[in-house]
Amino acid sequence: MPSSSTTVVSKCTIHPDQKSTLKTLKLSVSDLPMLSCQYIQKGVLLNYPPYSFEDLILFLKTSLSASLSHFPALAGRLITDQDGHVHILCNDAGVEFLEAKARHLDTNTILSPIYVPDCFKEFFTFDRTLSYSGHSKPLVAVQVTELADGVFIGCTVNHAVTDGTSFWHFFNTFAEVCKGAKKISNTPKFTRNTVFNSPAVLEFPVGGPKATFSGEEPLRERIFHFSREAILQLKYRANNGTLLQCAEILGKQCNDHLKVVNGDANGKITPVLETVLKNNRTTEISSFQSLSAQLWRSVTRARKLAPSKTTTFRMAVNCRRRLEPQLHPYYFGNAIQSIPTLASAGELLASDLCWGADLLHKNVVAHGDATVRRGIKDWEREPRVFPLGNFDGASITMGSSPRFPMFDNDFGWGRPLAVRSGRANKFDGKISAFPGREGNGAVDLEVVLAPTTMAGLESDPEFMQYVSAIL
Repeated sequence: MPSSSTTVVSKCTIHPDQKSTLKTLKLSVSDLPMLSCQYIQKGVLLNYPPYSFEDLILFLKTSLSASLSHFPALAGRLITDQDGHVHILCNDAGVEFLEAKARHLDTNTILSPIYVPDCFKEFFTFDRTLSYSGHSKPLVAVQVTELADGVFIGCTVNHAVTDGTSFWHFFNTFAEVCKGAKKISNTPKFTRNTVFNSPAVLEFPVGGPKATFSGEEPLRERIFHFSREAILQLKYRANNGTLLQCAEILGKQCNDHLKVVNGDANGKITPVLETVLKNNRTTEISSFQSLSAQLWRSVTRARKLAPSKTTTFRMAVNCRRRLEPQLHPYYFGNAIQSIPTLASAGELLASDLCWGADLLHKNVVAHGDATVRRGIKDWEREPRVFPLGNFDGASITMGSSPRFPMFDNDFGWGRPLAVRSGRANKFDGKISAFPGREGNGAVDLEVVLAPTTMAGLESDPEFMQYVSAIL
């Protein structure tokens, strides 16, 4: 395991290069629960740039300043008004920028271990900082760490201000500006006139909320890579029950198609067949749901839970497209809700993959406009922080998304070698999904588990048959 001793060389505050025209942005019912969560910590490992590290630092500072002008909320601070509502004060107070060195480490040394080495935790600042601290601390910190043959750019952002969609929008814009873009591709939308805007007040004790998980338990962290081929195999397995059902119906139609089409023998799609095909399009279990179901089964088996124990698979979903009318795809802030799917350990493991995958799929599909609005109303009746953690030892929490454009950020000398995260918001059962570097539907799962559970997962043939080496 690579030894960790990253040295911070300098620290400064970066301000937007233009003054903000925004005044305040009120936190929504999707933002407020995140005040008890730690700042998001995500970053990219890059090859060494084709110029000096000193020049890189200069370029990054200038680009960060320009990028903040497009995202003025990130250069502000949190304030709480006399009525208890929390806002982002867009006052151009600036973000923290750190230059660090770990030249004893090289890219191969930190990417080759089976388990993610602790050195990555030192590539971020604001460690274990709760988002409520944005009342006094910057909402963003960027740390640039020089390695022997590469650079790690780590970005730490207040989770009450951004979700994953907004985080990667900002990060990719930062890269785009650094590469030399005069105009950014996608402008954030800071509207607060949405269903998430609410008069509800979330009350906090003096000094703010506490983290909802200990963060002290021993953990193992590993990146599992799934190629496009492996994902398609899982999807086929998960959908096999549905496909067989369709085949039976189609078989009946082929044998009796003259009656179905009222005498039309020209092989046209019949009304019944059209219905079957339409239903199959809407009921197909997705690749990601199939992979999630396999993980749910295998982690549950590795935990050796009693058959009667209820297990929970919690999945964060982006609500921007689930609402009617839809939110703008670049709505800035949190627009997420958590979908819990429950099953007894015994039933989950006694059934085939299709059973668990279908449970996940039905919950995700059902989470439309009405469900999103119902979740908002439920929260308004009982405002509360997001309960991050694994309280019963039988839960899995899936965050991030393989749809996020994590490898689309080119700072000027090529795509990232890898995406990694810091210590933030990690506990037994916390999973983060990343796209595979090769794209084309490949997925990486960052899996955080108790050591004994990780060992059980690694010896689970049903799970490991789909895992391949990271390219």
